[in-house]
Amino acid sequence: MAQLTHAQYEILERALVDGTRIAFRRSGRRETIVVPQRLRLLKGREAIEARNPTTGHELTIFLDDIESFEVVR
Repeated sequence: MAQLTHAQYEILERALVDGTRIAFRRSGRRETIVVPQRLRLLKGREAIEARNPTTGHELTIFLDDIESFEVVR
């Protein structure tokens, strides 16, 4: 996913505000579920800082590495 659409940014921002889980898939990998904490620019790339809802581990996911994502309710 090279760039998010306006609607996708809205969905992601709403998940950030509400603390809602998102499921995303990176190229060649399985689906991962996280709770997004913030959206930021890191080394010139947009990234989601998130945590695993089960283990609490923190992750940084670059948006240009994501193939797809959706909100998990």
